[in-house]
Amino acid sequence: MNAARRLLATVLTCEAIVIALAIPVAISVLDVNGAVAGLVCGGLAVACLLLAGTLRFPWAVAAGSGLQVLIIATGFMVPTMFFLGALFGLLWGTSIWLGRKAESAQAR
Repeated sequence: MNAARRLLATVLTCEAIVIALAIPVAISVLDVNGAVAGLVCGGLAVACLLLAGTLRFPWAVAAGSGLQVLIIATGFMVPTMFFLGALFGLLWGTSIWLGRKAESAQAR
């Protein structure tokens, strides 16, 4: 799971940056309440970073998959996040697939 863990941690770290950058967009462009934007997007960014550090546990991949759904749901606040969340969800799934493929190749 070492190769998969690195890929998944990279996706979560990049995702944390993108979701954190959605805060000022939500506030200044879309007139979302600052506290709501900060709590939702900031909380999800922190969750991404915390989850990136816990990927050594088997439950973390499933939790990360659930987090992908929540990040897509931020599209109701910042519509661009529907696209970006889906893109990161695709990267998440691809990372799981490539990680398992790399592990299989190493096992041989």
